[in-house]
Amino acid sequence: MKNGIGKFLCLAFTASLAFAQPVSPEWLKSAVIYEINPRTFSATGNFKGIQQKLPYLQQLGVTVLWIMPIHPVGKVKSKGSLGSAYSVQDYYGIDPTYGSAEDFHALVREAHGLGFKMIIDIVANHTAWDSVLMKHPEYYKHGPGGEIIPPEPDWSDVAALNYKNAELRQYMLKMLEYWLREFDLDGFRCDVASQVPADFWNQARASLAKIKPDLMMLAEAHEPVLLQKAFDLDYSWPLHGKLTEVFEFGVRASALHDEWLQERKIYPQGSMHLRFSDNHDEKRAIARFGERGALAASALMFTLDGVPLLYNGMEIGDTSESGAPALFERLPVIWEFAERRPEFTQFYREMIRLRRDHPALQQGETVWLDNVQPQRVLSYLRRDSKEQFFVVINCSNEPARITASGLKVGAWTDVTPGAAQPRPTLKPPDVDLSAWGFRIFRAAR
Repeated sequence: MKNGIGKFLCLAFTASLAFAQPVSPEWLKSAVIYEINPRTFSATGNFKGIQQKLPYLQQLGVTVLWIMPIHPVGKVKSKGSLGSAYSVQDYYGIDPTYGSAEDFHALVREAHGLGFKMIIDIVANHTAWDSVLMKHPEYYKHGPGGEIIPPEPDWSDVAALNYKNAELRQYMLKMLEYWLREFDLDGFRCDVASQVPADFWNQARASLAKIKPDLMMLAEAHEPVLLQKAFDLDYSWPLHGKLTEVFEFGVRASALHDEWLQERKIYPQGSMHLRFSDNHDEKRAIARFGERGALAASALMFTLDGVPLLYNGMEIGDTSESGAPALFERLPVIWEFAERRPEFTQFYREMIRLRRDHPALQQGETVWLDNVQPQRVLSYLRRDSKEQFFVVINCSNEPARITASGLKVGAWTDVTPGAAQPRPTLKPPDVDLSAWGFRIFRAAR
């Protein structure tokens, strides 16, 4: 519905729903998710390469490891030299280039031993054209001529599954149960979750919770209905799109606040969203926003409500020559960037530690504050009953000096991660900022 009446009715319907949200695990509320592309993360491009870097990830401070699809990749109609990991040939299989089932068991065991939670990508909406399920053509969607079709016209390397088929549903439910039970995983990230019927996900969550009550489910979607019963959090795609408009194309900074408010209108109170500035579907944030802009974007995503995401290599300022996403080719993380851009690793380690040590920065209240330069600067509070943080971010390439409305002068301590940034000459509610500058101040309540 694109007209005003339709939008109003849609919002009214959403608001009227009696949301029986899943009981999310307590550990998710303080989580920082780290996305691993096995092809690019290590020199070996396999499970053992990931396992060798687990101590590094523990030192970084992330808590949930999300591994992109680990299944064999289809060869028919594939794209690029490798094909997409999201073109799954066998849901029960493991891509031999990553290792064996025992290698994966060893990775999960060691990750759990170091305190990580482990989730994997599940691509439930479509398969490769040479999938083992092709022997059941009734499992797929068909076009007017009876031919099996892709889920989207330009997704030519995959075939759409048909969830009207009861046998397919049972197959997919048993498959999810297998991975949870066999490998002791902590949940799933579900690709294009909104293209799979919500009632299937509801059924899946109920079934999986019997195996592991404290599992997490992440929907790659932005649909309130998915958070009713099935998923703990979803993607804040509209906010990400607005971030790009502001940081890359100069749209007013306050548009991010407006988008956040719109999200709050259509979701029930307490809904969690994945906050991100970079992922495997995008050109690197550093390629789109520049070095300082990329850090400012992360400062925003790590201090907003929700659960923040790091995509492998972000923490060292990694970027290939083109900054292109590594979906169909192997574009290894260039770990040497850690020496070239040490301020990135310092920022992320300190930012993750700050968030971990202060619940107000996790799921505390978010209060937006007006300031004198809304075109370029965002200002807001994150607070709980014990403390509050004042965050101010310059979303532009020009210096700014602001005064935040409604913020009292008090005993504010500058706790901004990254010592490389110049300290302000002014204190809240007045703050000066360099181009793409950001500051975080803490005060007791």
